[in-house]
Amino acid sequence: MRYLLLALSLLVTTLAQAQLDPPIAGGIPSGSGAGVHSAQSPIPPLKERADVLPWSFLTNVKTRIEKNRVLPVFPPAILALDGKPQRVQGFMMPLEPGEKQTHFLLSSVPLSCSFCLPGGPESMIEVKTKTPIKYGMEPLVVQGRLAVLHDDQYGLYYRITDAVPVK
Repeated sequence: MRYLLLALSLLVTTLAQAQLDPPIAGGIPSGSGAGVHSAQSPIPPLKERADVLPWSFLTNVKTRIEKNRVLPVFPPAILALDGKPQRVQGFMMPLEPGEKQTHFLLSSVPLSCSFCLPGGPESMIEVKTKTPIKYGMEPLVVQGRLAVLHDDQYGLYYRITDAVPVK
């Protein structure tokens, strides 16, 4: 799994680097590009839910380059969520083989290619659950403690720990 996360880190960093605005703007535009549900997808987009953090909010992250690394710059509203219980909805991307998962990525869009990332780091959340959750292609809602990551070794921006599934 360590190698999978390392490969993910390289891909996320490459995606983030490729999506940077010109240096004057210094951030990733939200609402377009990777991490946005394609109209051509055979899987329907997530249905809006009032009881979960919307991806449009979570993807509102700028970036900066420091020592050849792309680092997130979060607005105060996102920073205020750090360490607090939150609910998020998304599509499960397993990090290891198996029917049940305790460590996976939750993505704002469905995985359409087993060799491709569906979006950049702003459109994924690392999830660590209390108990295993059965893998499926259907959207999943989890609740747990959200961590806003400033310099994650794998290039991720968010992590939820002690997650449990919510209906």
